[in-house]
Amino acid sequence: MKLKKYKKTINLIVFISFLIFSVVSLVTGYDLGIRIWDNFLVFAKDMVLILPPAFALIGLFDVWAKRDKVEKHLGNTNNPMRFIWSILLASTTVGGTFVAFPLANALHHKGAKYSSILTYITASSLFMIPMTIMEASMLGLKFTLIRLLGSLPFIIGGAIVLGHYLEKSQYKLPDILE
Repeated sequence: MKLKKYKKTINLIVFISFLIFSVVSLVTGYDLGIRIWDNFLVFAKDMVLILPPAFALIGLFDVWAKRDKVEKHLGNTNNPMRFIWSILLASTTVGGTFVAFPLANALHHKGAKYSSILTYITASSLFMIPMTIMEASMLGLKFTLIRLLGSLPFIIGGAIVLGHYLEKSQYKLPDILE
């Protein structure tokens, strides 16, 4: 209990220090501090715009997605299609890792296998459709295809190895994060 209270106190001290630094930077015209504050505002605005709808969609997924369907496609099966399903789900996820991790937690509670979840998390940062389209338009379709196809074996191979290790060691994700 004391450690939890100590962490909250440290977080509050860090945040207040950041605010003081930002105010002093704005008053004195310290350029680096002003740019840090501006970046913080952009990031905070993005989070306010992205997270509420994303968490609403994750809540709907948690209610609407049936456990037996998730287990059938992403669960304890040796069907290699579960990796394709994970990558397809990841490619449609908007919001990056801010959305990927809560959705991965929902997948875990619905019975998805660790390797499917790890494939989803990794692919969600590499296979986003908007990013892929922008990359293809700027760097060329050939480069984009090489990057995507070149990363597939590493994503799937790493997920299989790490998933096997987690299952062998009987690792369990905590139900409540502190």
